[in-house]
Amino acid sequence: MTISFDGVVAYANPSALVILGFTEDELVGKKFAGLFFDREENDKFSQAILDAIYDREHPHDAIVPYTNGDTTRQLRVVTSFLQDNGEKIGIIVVFGDLSELMDLRDAVRSMEKIRALNEQLNMRNKLLNETFGRFLSDEIVRQLLDTPDGLNLGGSKRKLTIMMSDLRGFTAISERMDPEELITMLNHYLGEMTEIIQRHNGTIIEFMGDGIFAIFGAPVASDTHADDAVAAALEMQARMEPINAWNKEHGYTNLQMGIGINTGEVIVGNIGSERRTKYGVVGSDVNLCGRIESYTIDGQVLISQSTFDEAKAEIVIEKEIVVTPKGASQPMTLRRATGIGEPYNIYVQDKVEEAPKKLDRIIPVTYYRIEGKHNLQKPFFGGIVALAPDKAVLDTSAELKEYDNITIDVGEKLYSKVIEKTEDGFLIGFTSVPASYKHWLEVNKK
Repeated sequence: MTISFDGVVAYANPSALVILGFTEDELVGKKFAGLFFDREENDKFSQAILDAIYDREHPHDAIVPYTNGDTTRQLRVVTSFLQDNGEKIGIIVVFGDLSELMDLRDAVRSMEKIRALNEQLNMRNKLLNETFGRFLSDEIVRQLLDTPDGLNLGGSKRKLTIMMSDLRGFTAISERMDPEELITMLNHYLGEMTEIIQRHNGTIIEFMGDGIFAIFGAPVASDTHADDAVAAALEMQARMEPINAWNKEHGYTNLQMGIGINTGEVIVGNIGSERRTKYGVVGSDVNLCGRIESYTIDGQVLISQSTFDEAKAEIVIEKEIVVTPKGASQPMTLRRATGIGEPYNIYVQDKVEEAPKKLDRIIPVTYYRIEGKHNLQKPFFGGIVALAPDKAVLDTSAELKEYDNITIDVGEKLYSKVIEKTEDGFLIGFTSVPASYKHWLEVNKK
């Protein structure tokens, strides 16, 4: 299309007429402004042409939309000068339909945007995995990533199995170890335990110092949660031997672990506030699991009746004990598990225990009861009448109960747990032996 500097359309070829939606009689010989100024939808096209007419120094190149009826095209408009004997008398307008190319360009841009968003999403997911994955199980992280409302507060009631483990006498151990070495030893232990729990489909809710609080059957539902928990606990106890071998190699102390397991209905979900949230479980069966764990001594896995009933695999029971946990209205039976059959086939060998030998003379001692994690102040008195490397028989007039925790004053605290009542007194097991014990014993046995 050609347009003189006075704004009259001098020529338009058939392609121009089709694109612009005019006949030759409607367009040629008419003022461009008169034809297009009333078409507001084509203001950008009109402005591109007028800019070229009024600017008689430079050619123009623009991409503008043009609407003809129901069709909007993207036109590339290129202008040059129409000359007569070297004199500029108008402009030549060349325009072509770039709609398909523009659609392709937009598609490419969309793909690039999608690719950028995917990269951002991958970086976000990687950050969540690297950050939360250090504290939460893979299942919880996956739920946060895959579920739109995964971070919303709230929970649901679900039957699952709870596990709690604890290192015996760890408080005393921590008091006499270098902090850096203590953390190194603890991290190695927790790392080994974490691998076992997660491999058996467990979800670690939190590390409570040296303790581990885990659940089986959430957030991913399972009909073998009781079996998985027992299998994990037994394998954890079996792993303590290589862990202690590693500790010995690095000059660290020997560790002893007890595990309690309970099955019941709890509330599980995201707990907290909008500012701080954690995935957790609450309910009386959670508290009961903590009570069960408190009755354990070195190497024991104690399970409740509900866990035993829920399990589908054959569980080997070494011993049954009857206890009355704090807050319970009646006694309950706990079972000491030492093995689980198909498909797990995990068995823990009982330690060969040396029976305490009767002493030639009684060693007088002062001891204190432990309530929870706290040493009570009232002293009790008694005497050690028989002794083995990891246990003793304590004769005392005070009435002790099985699984009571006590500390004996040997210069430092000798942490012990009452195992059973015997003819000569109370059989106690040492759960944490301080460095002063050996010297104290040598002095008092003379």
